[in-house]
Amino acid sequence: MMASFFDQFASPSYLGIPLIAIAIALPWVLYPTPSSRWINNRLITAQEWFINRSTNQLMLPLSVEGHKWALLLTSLMIFLITINMLGLLPYTFTPTTQLSLNMGFAVPLWLATVIIGMRNQPTVALGHLLPEGTPILLIPVLIIIETISLFIRPLALGVRLTANLTAGHLLIQLIATAVFVLLPMMPTVAILTAAVLFLLTLLEVAVAMIQAYVFVLLLSLYLQENT
Repeated sequence: MMASFFDQFASPSYLGIPLIAIAIALPWVLYPTPSSRWINNRLITAQEWFINRSTNQLMLPLSVEGHKWALLLTSLMIFLITINMLGLLPYTFTPTTQLSLNMGFAVPLWLATVIIGMRNQPTVALGHLLPEGTPILLIPVLIIIETISLFIRPLALGVRLTANLTAGHLLIQLIATAVFVLLPMMPTVAILTAAVLFLLTLLEVAVAMIQAYVFVLLLSLYLQENT
């Protein structure tokens, strides 16, 4: 029984062909195409408002040099939100529960921010490894600690997104299983459990959106340190 709870996180395949590529490509089909008309429908207007507000919030702490990343960061955030929300539908697969996929997003983008900092301002980028006023005896230890914390950043990005979504999906499946088991024996308890399941589903919707935003926000903060 316990093994079946984790079957939902296995990458699906059909005739030996992994379907994760379809799950990743599907969100781009769902986005409405903006038109050149002055008056758009409500869906496109809401989409444009959400994108503009999100971009303004992400670019607020960045310098003008970092605004070149606006398109990439906003697209990544919308993409992650869509994947996370689609993964809440029944009989669907959530690609962002795979640590390999999240690390594939986190490592190249984090590395790009580090390379930008080393290229544009190497003194400032290396200065982050040693706080000002550090005693001489602590310099080697602090450099090692700051270097380790620097390389842990992409791992923290990927693990945070994977762990939050995986935990939410497991809780939903466990409580849903409890509802079906309790329904014939204790209907009242099953109804109360179903209410808890509904509230947890709403919480998971919020988590799916917040975690995508936090992922991109942390990337923007890393970019701020290096621009």
